[in-house]
Amino acid sequence: MHVYRIAEEKYAYKLTASGAPNRWNRQDQFVLYCGAHRSLSALELIVHRANKRKDTYKTMVISLAQDPILFTTLERKQLPHNWRSFLAEEQLRELGSVWYRDQKTPILRVPSIIIPQEYNYVLNTAHPLFPEVVELTEVENFFWYKRL
Repeated sequence: MHVYRIAEEKYAYKLTASGAPNRWNRQDQFVLYCGAHRSLSALELIVHRANKRKDTYKTMVISLAQDPILFTTLERKQLPHNWRSFLAEEQLRELGSVWYRDQKTPILRVPSIIIPQEYNYVLNTAHPLFPEVVELTEVENFFWYKRL
């Protein structure tokens, strides 16, 4: 199975994470965020990085092993009722942080805040199985359509 990450060119050739806190992780938890589709990844980037668009982005095509025991999935019904609002960010960060610390699986599958019927994938780069089950298979050019 493939997932997609759109990153600045200087970060697009390695599966490394900064450890910066985000929706599903705390500071110094080294994860990569990917979308199930190129279009979802582009939409997530537009929403979260609207003021940082550059012409030097690339699409990372990342292959995930398809063994279900490698995935933890959080379904919408498992999340707080207000999970799509800023008020729930700390609760979501805690859910992701618990997953990260437990080290049970290297991949967390979560619904997209923007399109909740689609999924994002949080990849734990510090998990012992990560090098065996996650592979960067291709890097593609990404084109910012100027009207976006």
